[in-house]
Order: sequence, then structure tokens, then C-alpha cells
Amino acid sequence: MRRKYILPLFLLIQIIILKILPFFPEFIERFYSNGLYIKMSHFSRILLGKIPFSVGDCIYTILILLFIRWLWKTRKTWKLQWKDNLLKALSCISIFYFFFHFLWAFNYYREPLFEKMKIQREYTDAELLAFTKKLIAKTNEIQLQITKIDSAKIVFPYSQKEAFLMNLNGYENLAKEYPYFKYDILSVKKSLFSLPLTYMGFGGYLNPFTNEAQVNDLLPMYNFPLTTCHEMAHQMGFASESECNFIGVLASVKNKNLYYQYSGYSFVLRYCLGIWKFKNEKIFNQLKKTVNIGILKNYQESEDFWRQYDTFIDKGFHILYDNFLKTNNQKDGMDSYSKFIDLMVNYYKTRKL
Repeated sequence: MRRKYILPLFLLIQIIILKILPFFPEFIERFYSNGLYIKMSHFSRILLGKIPFSVGDCIYTILILLFIRWLWKTRKTWKLQWKDNLLKALSCISIFYFFFHFLWAFNYYREPLFEKMKIQREYTDAELLAFTKKLIAKTNEIQLQITKIDSAKIVFPYSQKEAFLMNLNGYENLAKEYPYFKYDILSVKKSLFSLPLTYMGFGGYLNPFTNEAQVNDLLPMYNFPLTTCHEMAHQMGFASESECNFIGVLASVKNKNLYYQYSGYSFVLRYCLGIWKFKNEKIFNQLKKTVNIGILKNYQESEDFWRQYDTFIDKGFHILYDNFLKTNNQKDGMDSYSKFIDLMVNYYKTRKL
């Protein structure tokens, strides 16, 4: 009889341990993120990487169906056997919670990237303005190189399968400068849940149990390389959304392919323009006038895409994910996506774009 209490009690112990872990980022960095995790993630990608479909999405589908089946079978027993049913539910959550953290999510508690790379976190408005102007010049230059006309939007010429393989070039170049960004063994898949992901407002996700990077295959293609690089950064063990945006941008702009560079630079520029629109609309309007019309057309393409799927569903999931991030050592929640600008501005203070 006492066995049924073991796993629910183990869940409580796990929660207590996770409250302690933020005080030991060096331990997590050394023994988990750069030790055990690398071995486990490589094994998963070797095992599943060449399978052409998402194994993780298939597993999720089976688990959802089993959960619905269990709810249906126990629907008449909750009043009389509520305690036993609750303990069974907590036992399942306890197992899920353990493997979620053991296989990937302990990375939420690793050393912050700004410390690892010795990058400052603060910047002034003057520094942001200078960075934004450099970004505009660079993005304009690449857009013009590709299209030859400043009013033409970028049309991505490669298939999604080709795009996955081409991402490796950027990571190879990035790893020459920073060895800890080395990416081994490709395991990137088009998500079987792309339509639900779109309604939820997400471009992709990492399956923490299979270590497959899942990408929404409905996305506007000019932004596809950046999104994929972001999910690949999660695969390498970086859990912070801001850090993965930062790494994803670096892997995109260091790619030899101009379309990849455009994907990275245009992504950062859009965030910077968004910050100026919030901070100072006059400066925003001045900056916007200097952006090539073709780039603005790509931005409009993204807005039009997301608008057609804009419902209460994505707002609900964003609230849930915001709280999920906050409970996993990401105090800024959904706002952490834009925090990568702190890293970008300071990283490029002494570097050319």
C-alpha cells in the first residue's frame, strides 16, 4: 500500500532540489551541461537523427491518446476513488518531471552565457542607436546583394530539407571562434504539429525526451534558417530563450550563404526597431525610413502570416509558457526572448557586423 506514495513523494523531493540548484550553476555547467548531457544528447541524435519524421511528436500523440483514454476509463470513479486516482496522476507527473529535467531541463540552471563569454549586460540608448544603424546598413546591403532591387522582398530559394543541412555551415564557423558552440549530429525535423504550433504562436520547439529540434514548417521561409538555428542551440544544452536567440543569430550571420545572413540580421533588426518604437516613436520613424522597402515587405509577410492564426489560443499558451519559463529559472518569462538584444549590442561593441 505504501508504494503508491513513493513517486508522489519523489515529486516533492524533486521540487525541493530544483529550488536549491540555482545556487550551484558552476556544478551544473561542469558536470551536467558539459558532461552527462552532451553524452545523452549525442546518443539520442545518433539514434533518431536519420529517421525522416519526428519520433518525439509520435510519442506525444500516443501519450495524449493514452491520457484521454485514462480520463474516460476513470470518469466514474473520481468521487469514490479520488485519492487513488490523484496518486496515480501525481506518480505519472513525477516520472515525467524527472526525465524532463534529467534528459535536458537541468540546463536551465547552468552558468549564464554573458558570464561564459564575458559580455556585459547593460547598454545605453546611444549604444543601441549606433547598433541599430549598423544593422540597418548591413541588412540593407545583404538584401540589395540578393535582389539587386531595394524594393524586392527576399524569397528563400531552398527547400526546408536543404535548409536544415545548410545550417551546419554557420555552426561550424561559429565553433572555430567558440568551441563550446560546436554542433554535432544533425537531428532537426519538421514538426507534425506545425498547424497547432502556429495557432499557439510558436516557430518551433525542442523535444527534451528525444532531443529532436522541431521546426514549424508553415513559417515564412526567409525566417526559417534563424528559427532552426535557435532550436539547434537548445539541442546543444542552452535552455534560455534569449541565449538561444543570440546563438541562433550568430550561427546564421556566420553562415557563408547570404540568405542565412539575411535571416539573422533581419531578425535582430526587427527586435531593435520594436524597442525604438516603444522607447521613442520619433527615432523609430526616422530609422524606419532608412530601411529598404524589401526588408519591410518581409516583416509585413511575417505579420500577415501570424495575424491569420491570431486567436485566444496563442494568448493562452503564451501565458502558460510565460509561467513555465518563470518556474524554470527564467525570471523574465516570455520577455526573455527580447533580452538577447542585451547580448547582441554588447557583443558587437568591438566587432564588425
